[in-house]
Amino acid sequence: MEVIPVIDLKGGAVVHARKGERHLYRPIVTPLAPGSDPVDVVAGLLSLHPFATLYIADLDAIAGGDGNGDAIERLRQRFPRLRLWIDSGIGTRTRAQNWLARGLGDLVLGSETLADAATARALAEDPRVVLSLDFRGPALQGPADLLAGAAAWPRRVIAMTLDRVGSHAGPDLERLRAVKDLAGRREVFAAGGIRDAADLRALVQATIAGVLVATSLHDGRISSADLRAL
Repeated sequence: MEVIPVIDLKGGAVVHARKGERHLYRPIVTPLAPGSDPVDVVAGLLSLHPFATLYIADLDAIAGGDGNGDAIERLRQRFPRLRLWIDSGIGTRTRAQNWLARGLGDLVLGSETLADAATARALAEDPRVVLSLDFRGPALQGPADLLAGAAAWPRRVIAMTLDRVGSHAGPDLERLRAVKDLAGRREVFAAGGIRDAADLRALVQATIAGVLVATSLHDGRISSADLRAL
């Protein structure tokens, strides 16, 4: 199982995400970096473990603003071997194709910003696309028919529980099992609520392909030793 660290960008800084309440996010304070500059924070994460992939949520772009393109380009230049999964709030096929043509990384299509399931379906065969099924409470955020059939899903799918992000509530194993049942041979990644190494082991037992983690890396609940053991 792959562990993928997450950074949330807002106003050029890394912010601390909690329960999807983005208007309350503030610049991160972490023992892994001297401040909230994205390059410093990612360098700190890589000092903890040689992660292969980094997930970036561009919160300004997701909210419809200009986004954090400069910060993302700095990260690409500083860490050229790091694979980037980037959610920039892309909601239409045309915007997705234009974004992919820039070669910035792998595109995360968040269901909360998708215009319709047809957009995901049109891009399902592109190996650079990741679909994030974004849940708040019991409800999928975005086109409900995304759950009607996995034909609209690419080979990598994230089950994102927004109200567990940064909460130490534990992963939603029931939802992950339901998504896996629908996904068939697709890879399913967990996001939201990961607390510690015990949660990581539970996800391994559930045959989850990977997990997105942020808070537990910064507060030390998941250590370098835990990651090496995994």
